[in-house]
Amino acid sequence: MVLAAPIIVDAAVRSTTRIKGPEALTVPQGFARLYVQADVQALIRSSAPLPPRIGYVLDVPIDSRGKLPNLRKFRVLLFARAVAGTAGQIQLVRPDAQRAWTPGADELTRRITTETLAVDAPPTVTGIGNAFHTPGNLPGEGETQIFLTTADSRPVSLNITRRPGEQRRWSVSLSDVVEQAAPPPARDTLLWYRLACALPAALPNTAQDGEDAAIAREDYQFVIEALGRCDRGSGR
Repeated sequence: MVLAAPIIVDAAVRSTTRIKGPEALTVPQGFARLYVQADVQALIRSSAPLPPRIGYVLDVPIDSRGKLPNLRKFRVLLFARAVAGTAGQIQLVRPDAQRAWTPGADELTRRITTETLAVDAPPTVTGIGNAFHTPGNLPGEGETQIFLTTADSRPVSLNITRRPGEQRRWSVSLSDVVEQAAPPPARDTLLWYRLACALPAALPNTAQDGEDAAIAREDYQFVIEALGRCDRGSGR
């Protein structure tokens, strides 16, 4: 959502008004549509200033008793875009783009925003270009290189090394120079997301065959398991 949202706001809900009639015809079953007014606590990301109070539309679940959640004074993180020609009105980038504010969520959002806006932000990974394994001089020794494709053609590659008596190691390079000593990306960083949420579950066919191709597939699976599951959220 950080990537999709040109506006990110730390806000406190001031009031809610239920929307009915034609403007609520698209509300999912079991939900109600609200117009929310919120007071801006902090502007995390925006190319233009926002007024102290903003408004937006939110669909919320109705409980088993037909009651709506009480959001007044609820502190939230909003991932949104501006509504053209309407000052102070924003539109959530997806239905679940209002998130409860917590210190951890705030820290993560600010960190990912900083990484996203950095001049050296990692590119969007679109797939795998090529992969090959090179055996070493000793039994069990070797290196697998996997070259990724990116949206802007910048180089990204994975490097997996095997040495006898040692655990496999892997690294990622964001240049034409292989950085074997670089540690794998930490979870929940932008680089981790670029890899974990874009790479296919298995290595496609490569130009190699036989044992070298099998080792390359094993090494790729090692990277996928080390990255762990990508959780994009429900995005209802």
